[in-house]
Amino acid sequence: MRLILQGDNLEIARQLPDGCAALIYLDPPFNTGRRRVRTQVRTPLDAEGDRLGFQGKRYRTEFLGHRSFADSYGDYLGFLEPRLREAHRLLAPHGSLFLHLNPREAHYAKVLLDTIFGRESFINEIIWAWDYGARTRKRWPGKHDTLLWYARHPRRFTFNYDAMDRIPYLAPGLAGAAKARRGKTPTDVWWHTIVSPTGREKTGYPTQKPLGILRRIVAVHSHPGELVIDLFAGSGTTGVAAAEGQRDFLLVDKSRTAIAVMRRRLLRHGARVGTLGDALLALGGTP
Repeated sequence: MRLILQGDNLEIARQLPDGCAALIYLDPPFNTGRRRVRTQVRTPLDAEGDRLGFQGKRYRTEFLGHRSFADSYGDYLGFLEPRLREAHRLLAPHGSLFLHLNPREAHYAKVLLDTIFGRESFINEIIWAWDYGARTRKRWPGKHDTLLWYARHPRRFTFNYDAMDRIPYLAPGLAGAAKARRGKTPTDVWWHTIVSPTGREKTGYPTQKPLGILRRIVAVHSHPGELVIDLFAGSGTTGVAAAEGQRDFLLVDKSRTAIAVMRRRLLRHGARVGTLGDALLALGGTP
């Protein structure tokens, strides 16, 4: 199954069968308290362009428009709680949940997840850190998100250590030549750049996350042929990572813009926009 559904993720989740997912990734709105705006640009090569890029090449900035959305909730935990309870129900006994938040809400969400999953099912807090973008002079610039990993069962979760991508040592001279060539496995701090504003990966969707982050999560925490669910699917990055890893996926979003982006992006991976009935049939249930 490689399916995209448009609709309210809570209503859809409530109708899916128990224990159907090996992995659930949730990247909900961050509740920043402000309207988030993403400017869309195209940057073709131009010797007289206004941007200077790699190897001294110049590019011309062409503005294509803006996308924005309100990111403010009066009761954010009230919004998250029923969706997290459904995610818990949907997980297979060996399944894992990854909740992707910013530091503003992560500690509140962790207490809520401890209540739903049990504190013993908290496995890791992962920090995704990057070094790009504007810097304030009034405080330490915020350049990280938090991912909370909870397992459906604290001792039965999937963790494919050998499937980890390897990264360079920060001090390769201390590691030795052989280890430096092989690289090291990541820790609970993931240094990974954001989606490049001018790169091929960029879709223009305001909250798009890097494919490298989702590739790592999917590879380590699920197996080929298993189902990966994303209830806030946005630009569809989870689906791309799942398809590349030979996993099934179910992506849900209520935004027509998100559905259009996912349809274009995932067509080559065999995905289609379907109905809840299609999903229930694929999962062996009754539509």
